[in-house]
Amino acid sequence: MKAFVAKLLPPLAVVGALTLIPLTTSSVAAADADTMKELDTFMDVFNQVRATYVDPVDDHTLIKGAIDGMLAALDPHSSYMEGTDYSQLKTTTDGNYGGVGLSVTIEDGAVKVITPTEDTPADKAGIKAGDYITHVDGELLYGLDLDEAVDKMRGNPGTQTTLTIVRPGRDKPFDVKLTRARIELRPVKWEVKDGIGIVNINTFAGNTGQATEAALTAIDKATGGHPLGYVVDLRSNPGGLLNEAVRVSDAFLDRGEIVSERGRDKKDVENWYAKPGDMSHGLPIIVLTDVGTASAAEIVAGALQDHRRAIVMGERSFGKGSVQGVSELTPNSALRLTIARYYTPSGRSVQAGGIEPDIVVPQLSDPDYKTRPAVREADLRRHLLSQAAVKEDVLENDSTPDPRFSATSEELEKKGIKDFQLDYAIKTLKRLAPGTPSTVAKSR
Repeated sequence: MKAFVAKLLPPLAVVGALTLIPLTTSSVAAADADTMKELDTFMDVFNQVRATYVDPVDDHTLIKGAIDGMLAALDPHSSYMEGTDYSQLKTTTDGNYGGVGLSVTIEDGAVKVITPTEDTPADKAGIKAGDYITHVDGELLYGLDLDEAVDKMRGNPGTQTTLTIVRPGRDKPFDVKLTRARIELRPVKWEVKDGIGIVNINTFAGNTGQATEAALTAIDKATGGHPLGYVVDLRSNPGGLLNEAVRVSDAFLDRGEIVSERGRDKKDVENWYAKPGDMSHGLPIIVLTDVGTASAAEIVAGALQDHRRAIVMGERSFGKGSVQGVSELTPNSALRLTIARYYTPSGRSVQAGGIEPDIVVPQLSDPDYKTRPAVREADLRRHLLSQAAVKEDVLENDSTPDPRFSATSEELEKKGIKDFQLDYAIKTLKRLAPGTPSTVAKSR
């Protein structure tokens, strides 16, 4: 999956000889002896393949295959990257690449859509979370690894590609023709509606925190310094950089912990805290989440929810509560490895469980919302478990939405409501607002 919380680490240290590892106890020596036996088995297989496989295979192909196989035994977010794969990782976190704008994963050998990125060719063409992509330009994707599948969909802006989609609930596959574009992600968009500042954050790239702060300043200016409240829209946000999630959370908090990161060692704990100064002036906030809200976006939602700074509304989030470190091995290759779980200020791990909304609001304006399956972290093979006990009923069953949410998409369209969740959030904030704009100004 491309959606991840990236954290740069120093290059891996390579020990040149076994004798450089101190053997201070018999238990360590025994462990090293067991490791050597396993490595001997690996070398036996490696040498036999080199010598007797029906076609010649170069050493690089065999070693890369061994590394890929080793990491495939871990969680789905750990991988080895080289060449174009590593370049794609860097361009994605920079928020600038050529493609169609999809976050995808591999499920049982098939490419499944996690979420389309807003305002990209895939989003405009109507590709949905939960869709399967079986072919690109007639070429079967089944059996490819994730990087290979993504590489097929990316390409120079202006070039055309055709994706074959299988959508659960439909009888037949269908083709979607797309023109690739330069995906220069605008991480933050904003507007003011009925006195409510709407901050739409669609990714956590290198400038998301700064762009969020600029959006809050612009909303203040547009409302004469008196917005009634804020909607922070994190729907279909696949995540990104940890430090940007911290900066975004800090913009809405005046104090307290934002997130903690806990590694393999119990002592390996790192905490991030808010600095004084709430750019949202303590006004009411609603955070919108859905099944595509993942990773860094869940950090923001969890921090604001735990501090009772915001009402989380919408659907349960994706549930990616792990941190990936990226270690550059050579200028052309890197290891992306899950190194920690992150926790919300109250000590919750969202890994595999996600953020539960305070108010469950279905997207009634989407005619397929009842039939389209939701794909979350817990649905991925080898997903990392939360260290906290996660009850199966929490993973398998979402909270039941209020029975009052019964309008059809056709009925909403007649009323001019294109986004029911956003419309409901705005109406809720107007009820929560401390008063008219003038009253708000006096209350600060």
